[in-house]
Amino acid sequence: MNPIRCLVVDDEELARTLLQTYIGRLPSLELVASCANPVEAISILQQEQVDLLFLDIQMPELTGIEFLRTLSSKPVVIFTTAYAEYALEGYALDVTDYLLKPFSFERFLQAVNKAIALLRAKNNNAENPAPVKDYLLVKADHKVHRVKLDDILYIQSMREYVAFYTPSGRLLSLNSLKNLEEALPSDRFIRIHKSYIVAISKIDSLEGNLIHIGKEKLPIGANYRDAVVSRVF
Repeated sequence: MNPIRCLVVDDEELARTLLQTYIGRLPSLELVASCANPVEAISILQQEQVDLLFLDIQMPELTGIEFLRTLSSKPVVIFTTAYAEYALEGYALDVTDYLLKPFSFERFLQAVNKAIALLRAKNNNAENPAPVKDYLLVKADHKVHRVKLDDILYIQSMREYVAFYTPSGRLLSLNSLKNLEEALPSDRFIRIHKSYIVAISKIDSLEGNLIHIGKEKLPIGANYRDAVVSRVF
């Protein structure tokens, strides 16, 4: 793992110096910059990759909490402050740890180890993304059926139920098209009508306001026609 790139933001010079010293003791850490206020930090974050942010809370003009809320993409954060009452709010912002000043090197190391574990987990997830499911679990006929996405021809709404049509037959399940539209991959399935979702790859042809899937002819709703034509044909 490459050195973890750190940014220190604290309006107290002594606090910045202490953190710089502690960071310098660990070969796994690399100090990118040390800033006296969040405005300086914003400029650094725009120009440099930062993995770990040591952030004071109580600073003039903009507090650490306010600064953190402005960031759309956040590094891993460790709060450093003399005010214990901010701890709860810090954790609500997904802060990794909370160092109460004055803190020892041992306590600093504990916080850094938490951050390293979190960064490793994020890297592993990025390198090994969870496999995309190629099936749905459908409850029907007092059973749970494993229905492959490749086998779905189309899905029809039938009031509080939906019917899954596959080459092997029909499955009737308690569900809604709205839920299924959100669950199914949008690059493989499309809503063509208030009552129908179809598998794009199974569409054979378009005839007026009808879609042909095998021997079936399914209506295209007026509100869906433009999207269907632009995406499918």
